[in-house]
Amino acid sequence: MKSLMLIMKMDIKESIRAKWFHLYLIVFGGLVLLLYKLGVTESEVMGFTGVSRLLVTYIELSIAVLPLFIMVATVRTIVGDKESNVLEYYLSLPVQLKSFFWGRFAGRFFSVVIPVIAGITSAVLWGIYSGLNVRWDIYVLYCAIVISLSICFLGIAFLISTVVRRQETALVVVFILWLTMLVFIDIVLIGVFIQYGLPLKIIIGIALANPIQVFRIAALVLFDPRLSVMGPSAYVILDIFGRWGYILYAILYPVVIGVITAVTGFYIFRKKDIV
Repeated sequence: MKSLMLIMKMDIKESIRAKWFHLYLIVFGGLVLLLYKLGVTESEVMGFTGVSRLLVTYIELSIAVLPLFIMVATVRTIVGDKESNVLEYYLSLPVQLKSFFWGRFAGRFFSVVIPVIAGITSAVLWGIYSGLNVRWDIYVLYCAIVISLSICFLGIAFLISTVVRRQETALVVVFILWLTMLVFIDIVLIGVFIQYGLPLKIIIGIALANPIQVFRIAALVLFDPRLSVMGPSAYVILDIFGRWGYILYAILYPVVIGVITAVTGFYIFRKKDIV
């Protein structure tokens, strides 16, 4: 456990010094300031106002950007250590493989989660300072969903990082996977499925297998219990899950994916020629 904590602290310090972390912090921290500057809290769309309106916009903008940032910042972790011979150096020390792998995972988790949670928290604190109504239950659930999504894409990125042999290959795989997930939240693709006569439940099932889509719907259902912005598909989702059932699904499902992919990555990492 001691070596795991040391690896985790090392990874956090390494991330803080990296340029990607500064850009990551600017994007997700500056996004809140930009939304305030644009007067988002003073507008109303689909009944969302004040801090609720700001959080909806913030999460909607994060849907496509957050998974990409997480995977790009993480996917080079293991394969990069191999290429730079850093891994060989660590293995010369009394550090177990599991401590190295999970220490890296834990360190990168804190590095990618803290800026986003800080952005959401700053939005809530500014809302309190401005005298706006703040729903703390929504804030807690949003944080839980963001943490869940982060675990999901961290696990996927670590799996990719242990399988590939070069950092360039890892980045290509990440971009292909990210674009594929974005395509599966596209209304045009859903329209193609409908055109070929697939049952609506199968189409919804395909959509809800996509973590990005799960995240997107969860962000909406927190403020719009009837999912009125989604049209007829909302009835199928709510009939199957219900509002709180879907929120629970949106928190647990990405965590399950992240844990499975991370554990798979660890077993591959342990059995491969790691140096």
